[in-house]
Amino acid sequence: MGIQAPPADWFKAPSGTERAWIGLALLWCIVLTLAMPYWHFKGKQNSTGEAYAVEPAKFGARVQSFVASNKVDEKGGIPVVEPAPGGDAYVQAQMWTWYPILKLRKGQTYRLHLSAMDIQHGFSLLPINMNFQVLPGYDHVLTITPTMTGEFPIICNEFCGIGHHQMTGKIIVTE
Repeated sequence: MGIQAPPADWFKAPSGTERAWIGLALLWCIVLTLAMPYWHFKGKQNSTGEAYAVEPAKFGARVQSFVASNKVDEKGGIPVVEPAPGGDAYVQAQMWTWYPILKLRKGQTYRLHLSAMDIQHGFSLLPINMNFQVLPGYDHVLTITPTMTGEFPIICNEFCGIGHHQMTGKIIVTE
């Protein structure tokens, strides 16, 4: 038995509810296509695209210097650091932790520097739906202005190994 051609009348044009579902799917595609540029320019959720090549060891040294000069507390053995408003804040991702804990002021703008020390990680700030890929060898700079107070967990949303589920950090925003 070989491959045979289908009968000549096999194709039937969509009709009735099938036609309505195709129309609905097409309309939804158009809505999503228009929403993408809208959220890019008006959503204020996108990176400025600012990134610099950096050796992981040098970025780690910058983080340690930042911690030494801005440490205000410690939680669970991890330093809590408070950068000057308008200044630079550094956070490094490394299996399986975000380091250090940041303490920021509501309404102040900061330049948040992110880099990974080992492999690719995903920076997800909850519940704000801020997601960013953090790669080793790059200093990614995000300009952020906290608009509400509270403690905001950082999770890794890029599978990074056996301890991935424990890779959490924190940003604390005060008045």
